[in-house]
Amino acid sequence: MLDKIAEKFRAFAESETRDSSPLYEQLSMAIAEDPEMLTLASEAQKGQPIPNMLFAAVHYLLLQSPTSALAAYYPSMVESTKPREACYPHFLTFCRKHGDEIKELLKTRRVQTNVIKRCSYLFPSFCRIYNLAQETPLSLIEIGTSAGLNLLWDYYAYSYGDGKVYGDETSTVKIKTTINGEKNPEFLQTCPPIESRIGIDLNVIDLNDSDQSLWLRALIWPEEKERIKLLAAAKKIFAEKPPQLFTGDAIDILPDVIGKIPNNTALCIFHTHVANQLSREAKNELFEMIAKEGAKRDIYHLYNNVHPTLHLSYYQNGKIHEEPIAKVHGHGKWFEWLAS
Repeated sequence: MLDKIAEKFRAFAESETRDSSPLYEQLSMAIAEDPEMLTLASEAQKGQPIPNMLFAAVHYLLLQSPTSALAAYYPSMVESTKPREACYPHFLTFCRKHGDEIKELLKTRRVQTNVIKRCSYLFPSFCRIYNLAQETPLSLIEIGTSAGLNLLWDYYAYSYGDGKVYGDETSTVKIKTTINGEKNPEFLQTCPPIESRIGIDLNVIDLNDSDQSLWLRALIWPEEKERIKLLAAAKKIFAEKPPQLFTGDAIDILPDVIGKIPNNTALCIFHTHVANQLSREAKNELFEMIAKEGAKRDIYHLYNNVHPTLHLSYYQNGKIHEEPIAKVHGHGKWFEWLAS
């Protein structure tokens, strides 16, 4: 089993952190060769991404221990860090000291990142859906909503390098990203109207709870200071305009939630980077349920981690249509538009 976990850390270093977190890349490669740390990491809940969980647990405890020697290597803790090549012994010492606490976090918490920059590609995707729905107001349901911040995408401002600002130009949440490739989305100057917004999660993060809010903060990688600022700004908007959030399994409660959505709105079900935490059986059950509901009313289902791209499956008059929307960076740093 440890061999498989070691491969997860190597893949994490090579595929996910290389351009985003040199510290986690360095630590991941060291952990992959350390049976002691691999054994600790194996305590993570089944279905959870193990490297993300271990690093979040350590970061969560470190944010409460700012005088620890390990803090000197984390850009989220100090302005000028020590060389990351010397970090691992301190990381190991910290994990040994806090081993029981780390195990408890691994067994009880989940990876529930609320990556605000993912809204950079959600905004044009919902513009696309609004056009497909013949400018019908949207009703949003997000699966795996975490704290619900991405349900508020229409309250954010967007820049894509063309000198223009889209969405809410006055917003304190200012999202900048890059569009790769030759296609550009058809941006609406203002966001489509939203009739309702509902989030579902197995464990909704309550931003009014300081401990849960700290866990959300700990999930952000140490070098990603822009994400920290966006999270803080989005939390202030959330305090003024909170969406409806429900704790539970989407497979169990989604039909009842759908039943309460007015038929004169375009129902949009979306989830980003959640399907990779679902079993094949759970994914099939979710998609079958949405297809069943799509036979009764128009539904627009936007998701990734199933197809190679961000994908839209939409049901109009009982007929399903499939459309690749974009290739996307996991943290919203860029996307390549594919839709017509």
